[in-house]
Amino acid sequence: MSNKTEYDAVLNEATALEADKIKKPYMPIGINVQEAEDLVRWTIKDRTLLMEAGIPESHFEKINTLAGALRYAQSVWMEDLKSRQDAEEQWANEYPDALDFSNQLNHTFRYAYRHDDGILENISAIAEGYGAADTIQDLSDQAVLGRKNPEPLTAINFDMDLLDKADNLSAHLGDLRAMANGEKYESNESLTIRNQIYTLLKRYVDDVRACGKYLFWRDKDRLRGYNSEFNRKRNAN
Repeated sequence: MSNKTEYDAVLNEATALEADKIKKPYMPIGINVQEAEDLVRWTIKDRTLLMEAGIPESHFEKINTLAGALRYAQSVWMEDLKSRQDAEEQWANEYPDALDFSNQLNHTFRYAYRHDDGILENISAIAEGYGAADTIQDLSDQAVLGRKNPEPLTAINFDMDLLDKADNLSAHLGDLRAMANGEKYESNESLTIRNQIYTLLKRYVDDVRACGKYLFWRDKDRLRGYNSEFNRKRNAN
């Protein structure tokens, strides 16, 4: 099976895990997957003993399937992360110009509506506040205000297409900011799924390793295949 097929095969089981049961990887995913696949190969000589000691035969195929699924889930998460990093960079580049554009609109509105105290109060209310979310809302509010009160703007030869620009920019920035914010939260869906699949794989791997350590506690040659090389090196350091 392909990694994608294996991912699809375990997705329902993985996403059924409760939040408090989900583990986070403590080693690089690539190493985790390779160690799981190596473990399955190592057990070939010991299958009969392992099964007699309580390991279901299905565990070995399950580890292989989950390893492929985890490899795919990691790729999906990394692609999402890259997209969010790109969005963060794009946001940083575009936001200053958007803020300046909003300020320009407020400046123009104050002049165009200088004889209408009610609208001036609305303009002041729009100008209050600060930050990304406020600017996104301001642009939408400015578009609505200008369209509802066009005469004073046309009287000063204001380009009414700028109201469409404000409306479109508000929507664009809202989407961009949502994408950029995604990388800052642990609740990101693809990351959660990656961790759920990792948790399932860890359960099966831990079962097989525990059984192998039980069976071969006095056989160093066989025992070494049931220990994590990553953990061994980490402990040695």
